[in-house]
Amino acid sequence: MPRVNFAMGNKHENLAIVAVLAVVYFSTAKLGLRFAYVNPSATALWAPTGITLAAFLIFGLRAWPGAFLGAFFANLTTAGSVLTSIGIATGNTLEGVAGCYLVRRFARGQQAFERAHDIFKFAFLAGMVSTAISATVGVTSLSLGGFADWTEYGPIWRTWWLGDGVGAVLVTPLVLLWRENPRLNWTREQIAELALLFLGLFFTVGIVFGGRFHSEVKNYPLEYLCIPFLIWAAFRFGRRKAATATCVLAGIAIWGTLQGYGPFSRETLNTSLLLVQSFVGIVAVTSLALAAEISERKRADERVQQLVVTDPLTGLANYRRLIEAIELEIKRYGRSGRPFAILLLDLDGLKKVNDTHGHLVGSRALCRLADVLRAHCRQVDTPARFGGDEFAVVLPETSSAQAQQIATRIRERIASDGESPPISAAVGSAVFPDDGESIEKLLSAADRALYGMKRPPVTPTRPQGR
Repeated sequence: MPRVNFAMGNKHENLAIVAVLAVVYFSTAKLGLRFAYVNPSATALWAPTGITLAAFLIFGLRAWPGAFLGAFFANLTTAGSVLTSIGIATGNTLEGVAGCYLVRRFARGQQAFERAHDIFKFAFLAGMVSTAISATVGVTSLSLGGFADWTEYGPIWRTWWLGDGVGAVLVTPLVLLWRENPRLNWTREQIAELALLFLGLFFTVGIVFGGRFHSEVKNYPLEYLCIPFLIWAAFRFGRRKAATATCVLAGIAIWGTLQGYGPFSRETLNTSLLLVQSFVGIVAVTSLALAAEISERKRADERVQQLVVTDPLTGLANYRRLIEAIELEIKRYGRSGRPFAILLLDLDGLKKVNDTHGHLVGSRALCRLADVLRAHCRQVDTPARFGGDEFAVVLPETSSAQAQQIATRIRERIASDGESPPISAAVGSAVFPDDGESIEKLLSAADRALYGMKRPPVTPTRPQGR
């Protein structure tokens, strides 16, 4: 019975995906076909390609009927016959299938926008290669059906191909990047900077592609004034904001060009759209690649910084990070007056484990102790490898009695972790400022407590009688 419910759930989910994709495809297709100047079925503005590719990458090829139905009805209600509409819908669907396969196979699928070289692969495979399928099948269907003159095959094909290609490189990244992280975790400073960025972008694009100064500046290549804002978005805010800024630029630039304004305005609207779409496609790929490269460098820097303060064997904080954490707690005590504690731990018999079972088992013993510390410490605590077989834990806002309780619990967890050979640890604690008012004194106090626990108890001897 549960298997039936699961199958029904998948069936309903698939139907919902297909229906939503078909509606979105149909709506955006009808909007794009309003600007079909070279042929009623060929336009330089074609967002459905990017939407379809994003849907296939997210949901898989099970979504293909949605693309086919949306394309079929969009073309059937625009121009052509049932047969030509089927041919065009088939080409559009195959375009999405091929683009999805190529991007997954060669450009890391949904992660294509994390690295610059994958973005260039995406632009080539999804924006140039797969889109040739739709253009070829679609224009051939129109020509065979008598709805396009064979002498116009080249201009129609170029318009179709460029519209699909720009739709892929513009829309697919926008959808995938916003889906990847839809939350807006912005600080006030970031909101203010973003507002300044987009206000400047709106103002600049409005001048370049608006009608107010068109007669004075129409012969100047002022479109390049928009590029610094895309670079700003890429450097300061990453891939998602760069993709969003590019879409804003594209929307205003296309609107202005259709009104006959801007540097791409030419004698025919189709030529004007081809020029502005070429510009949009180039800046979209460039800004995304720049943003990805910057993000990758930031991730590399973060990894390096993490390695600097991390013990390579156990993954805990190293000695440097431990000292930083203690210094931070001492400063916090100066503000709040709340004490903190330090635990020092020493793994018992590590040399014996190494001699008996080998150094790999000994290293695993150290990692087992580290896993216990990681699992049973609070987020505010700092477990660290002090050196060799010694570990330390910084416990903010912890009294002496609480530190003893935590030490006992950690020792119990270490002794009962279930792995072989069994391990144990001695633990010593010290509290700031009672046991020391400097790092050296505090660590020395914890060290004395540790070795006081390790020292075997002295058994009193009875005096010998006569």
